[in-house]
Amino acid sequence: MPKLHQSRDYLDVLGLRTFYIRAGEGHPLVLCHGGSPGTCSSVNWKLNIEPLAAAGLAIYAFDQTGFGRTDNPTDYSLDARFAHARAFVDAMKIERYHVMGNSMGAYLAARLALEDPRARRLVLVSSNTLAPKGSPESQAKSKKHAEELRAYTPSYENMLKMTQRTLYRQDLVTEELVRERYEMSTGKNYDAQLARASTAKSKSLDDELGNFKSKTLILWGRNDHGTSLDQALLLFQKIPQAELHVFDQCAHWVQWDHADRFNVLVSDFLKAH
Repeated sequence: MPKLHQSRDYLDVLGLRTFYIRAGEGHPLVLCHGGSPGTCSSVNWKLNIEPLAAAGLAIYAFDQTGFGRTDNPTDYSLDARFAHARAFVDAMKIERYHVMGNSMGAYLAARLALEDPRARRLVLVSSNTLAPKGSPESQAKSKKHAEELRAYTPSYENMLKMTQRTLYRQDLVTEELVRERYEMSTGKNYDAQLARASTAKSKSLDDELGNFKSKTLILWGRNDHGTSLDQALLLFQKIPQAELHVFDQCAHWVQWDHADRFNVLVSDFLKAH
């Protein structure tokens, strides 16, 4: 397969210099990365952008405020990140689009699907932020994971340990990945991490999960260190017209641990629209 061209550029979104990746032609798909240290569009979706573009989708992957190469905001709340995500769609002049989010990004994707009439199909990947809380054991697991993320301080060794827990397949934990993710966790992005810790919690979407108008695909890893399988089942039960795919030998980044199968499932689901 010939290598697809990816354009990487910046545009102004709500007064913030915002980095984005654009690839492929077809029905637009907006990608929302997660919220752990070192995450950004070029890291989270590295194994997915080209295959999904090759499958006939127009990919729009952007760095959220305070992540990657995008400016830090003055408001670090998740509500402000949602406003920025929706404004990114406006700035790119996207008329109708599918949306996919990983981890905390799935919360943003779900809000776009609920609040933006331009949004069509929805893909949710391993989201403790969006899913119902689950059993006491699940809540304790989620709390411990959140505390570990908040306690992160930038170093190659700390990022190596975090990435080893993010992925089930340890052969994917390369020096290149750890180095890139570490570099994306330093400087202004570490300042943003500290600032986010003191923001108010965003509104829960529990009572709105039954309001999705179009179909939803949920993808989950059975061996996730931060979220539990019962949360995936609760999320599946609350969303109408949903499909749930659970992968064994898979941790938090399904899109990495099972990239080939992930890309096929997502592209088939979205192209069936």
